[in-house]
Amino acid sequence: MKSISANLNVMIKACEKASKILVRDFGELEKLQVSKKGPRDFVTNSDLKVEKIIIDELKKARPGYSFITEENGKIKNKDQNNNWVIDPIDGTVNFLHGIPHFAISIALQSNNEIVSGVIFDPIKDEMFFAEKNNGAFFNNHRIRVSKKNKINECLFVTSGSIDYQFQLPIRKTGCAALDLAYVACGRYDGFFQNNLNLWDIAAGLILIQEAGGLINEIDLKKINNIKVIAANVDIMSKFQEKILNF
Repeated sequence: MKSISANLNVMIKACEKASKILVRDFGELEKLQVSKKGPRDFVTNSDLKVEKIIIDELKKARPGYSFITEENGKIKNKDQNNNWVIDPIDGTVNFLHGIPHFAISIALQSNNEIVSGVIFDPIKDEMFFAEKNNGAFFNNHRIRVSKKNKINECLFVTSGSIDYQFQLPIRKTGCAALDLAYVACGRYDGFFQNNLNLWDIAAGLILIQEAGGLINEIDLKKINNIKVIAANVDIMSKFQEKILNF
């Protein structure tokens, strides 16, 4: 593995530090399932705690950079060309119900381009990360998208609504960040979803690009209502035809 940049290193460290709180809260959340109101308040507090830790760690390293976050929206600083894009818990509904499938997602957007990203699943201890022109990695091992070229042999994923007229094998997991990471490492062959937010997908986009996959054209100036289609090179056109106008 090539050496990683200082920025990516601090992103990984921020994920690791914040994840300790997240794992602890997840364990306590399972005990609180008897109360409907309790867990809902609790998960919001978990989001805020994790996001604060991440912001504090990133600020220490790059005090001038700005932020785009799920809980606080845009935080403008001196350097508005560089934005940390943060989702403290992607897969909040899974987290809320005690389902161990959620992730921390951090990306760096520089001059309207995603240049690095990290997606960390703290329960499975799986770290996915990528940098522009430096490849994509899973726990320090290089990853690539799948090599399948027959669409009927592929497995697709979404966290949005499913139209069964697509006649494709589709999984629905409730965590777009991990969906994209799984496409990047070849576990899934393609991903599609509407109405996404930038913090849901920013890290996943650079992962798939650096893993050799294709993504539809996306306006990264948008923060909300983003449509994403991603797959390997061999099946992308067939995949798009199958899910036309989803």
